[in-house]
Parts: sequence; structure tokens; C-alpha cells
Amino acid sequence: MAANSSNNTSGKSGGKQPAPSAEQVVATFQRMRQEQRSMVSKSAEFEMEINEHSLVIETLKEVDPSRKCFRLVGGVLVERTVREVLPALENNKEQITKIVESLNTQMQAKGRELTEYRERYNIRLVGEDDKQSKADASQAKESEGGGSKGGAGVLVS
Repeated sequence: MAANSSNNTSGKSGGKQPAPSAEQVVATFQRMRQEQRSMVSKSAEFEMEINEHSLVIETLKEVDPSRKCFRLVGGVLVERTVREVLPALENNKEQITKIVESLNTQMQAKGRELTEYRERYNIRLVGEDDKQSKADASQAKESEGGGSKGGAGVLVS
């Protein structure tokens, strides 16, 4: 009896999942595109922060190190000297640069994932070159022997 119950459970978990519907494919693709867009937006925001830090650092380098300087820390304006603020700004800039590099790596990975997903489900975007889409579709049919994929030919706006 124990052997029968283990065979039943392994048969259920070993089977392939059914292909997702066209709506599920589109929803997943849209979610992935939105994630990529948010990464791009965040990266642009950090790039602006880096530019602002660079501008302030260049300005403070020309100033007397003992001069008073005000810095916003956690929403509170604090009084420091240029000597104290300059190293902190340079450190912050370095940290933001590392974050941007990491974010760019993640964006590249997400781009590859999106491309693979598009190819797997033959997703075409509205406004794509029709000639290219037709050529890709004919090549896909030739390579598959005329068979079709589940969710093939999904058009996304």
C-alpha cells in the first residue's frame, strides 16, 4: 500500500504544467516590462543624484575647509564644516555609483529574460515592423516543422 501511495504522488508532481493562456502570457509580459521600466526610472533618478553630488563636491573643493556648511540629513538641516561634509558626500557618491552599476546589471538580466519570454511565446509588440514579424514567424514554422507553440502569435500593445 505504501508503494501505491508514493507512485500516485510522484505521478502528480512529475507531470508538466499546462501552457499558460494568452491572457496569462500577456499579463506576465506586461508585468516584466513594468519591472524593467521601474528599474530604468530608478537608475535615471540615481544618475541625477550622482550629478548633483558631483556638482556640490566640485563647488565645496574650491571653498575654505573651515567654512560653515549646511547639510540635510534625514530631513533635518545640520550645521557642519566643509571639512566634515566633503568626505561624506564623496562616500555617498561612491555608494550611489555602486547601486547604479548593480541596477544596470539587473536591467540587462531583465532585458534578456524579456527577450527569452518574447521568443518563447512569439510575442509581437504593436508598431513592430510587420516584415520582420512575418519573417520571424516563417522561420519559426520552418524550424518547428509547421507546428505551433502554446500562446503563439500574442500581440501586445
